[in-house]
Amino acid sequence: MSKTAGQSAAPRLKVVSAGQTDVGRKRNHNEDSFLIDDELQLYVVADGMGGHAGGGTASRIAVETIDKEMRRARESRDNPFISTSNLQDSLIPEALRNAVEKACLAIYTAAQEDPRLSGMGTTVISLVVKDDQAFFAHVGDSRAYLVRGELIQQISEDHSLVNEQIKAGMITPEEAKHSRYKNIITRSVGFEEEVQVDVMGVLTEPNDVFMLCSDGLANMLEDREIHELVLNTPDVADMPKKLIDMANDRGGDDNITVILVKVQA
Repeated sequence: MSKTAGQSAAPRLKVVSAGQTDVGRKRNHNEDSFLIDDELQLYVVADGMGGHAGGGTASRIAVETIDKEMRRARESRDNPFISTSNLQDSLIPEALRNAVEKACLAIYTAAQEDPRLSGMGTTVISLVVKDDQAFFAHVGDSRAYLVRGELIQQISEDHSLVNEQIKAGMITPEEAKHSRYKNIITRSVGFEEEVQVDVMGVLTEPNDVFMLCSDGLANMLEDREIHELVLNTPDVADMPKKLIDMANDRGGDDNITVILVKVQA
C-alpha cells in the first residue's frame, strides 16, 4: 500500500524537555531568552547582543516571534506539522526558516523605532521534533548537540569568526577556545533587515537527547563532559541545572542558557 504525505509509518515518540537560563558569574544582566513549547514540540535558545536594553529585547522578540509564526503556520492551509514519511517532504524546515526571518525583521524594525535599541541582534538555535524527525533552524554561535548512546555530535555549525579561521586552516580548534575573537559572530538575527538561516533535519531514535545552548555553556564545557553528564543523569529535569553549575564553576564568563529534549518511545 502506498503512503501519502498525510500518513506516516513513523513511531509515535514522546518528548520530555527541560530548560534553564542563568546570568553567570561575570555579567550583571541576562540577555539570553529561551522557549519551551511542548505542545508544538518547539524549542528555541536566543543569545542577544546590543547592550543592556538591546540584547535582552532582541532575544525576547526572537523567541516570541518564532513561537507566534510557528503557531500561525500550524493553523494555515499548508500546515507543516502534518506528518510526512521522510525528511525531504517535510514543510517544517521552511516554516522554521520563515519564522526566524520574521523575527529578524521584527527585531530590526524595533531597533529603527527606538534609538536605545540601535544595533541589537541575537543568535537563534531552534528545534522542532515531529514523530521520528527533528528539524533545526540556526543563526549565530548558539549550538545544537545530539547525544545518542556513545556519541555526542554538534549538529549546528557556528557562524563565527574563529570557525571561519578553523575552516581556513589558520587556527586549530584548541586555539579557537582561547582566541580573543571567539565572541565575534558573522551572522545574527535582527542586526540587518534580512539574514541567511541554516536549516537541517535528522531522523531521531528512542533515547536521543538534543541539547540547545548559548555559547556561555558551549565555551565552558568540553563535548565529552556534556556527554558524560547527560548519560549519567537519568532525569532530564535535572540536566540544565547541573550543566549550568558546571559552567559557573569554570568561571561563568557569560550568560548561560540550555534546553534538553529527550525522545522516548
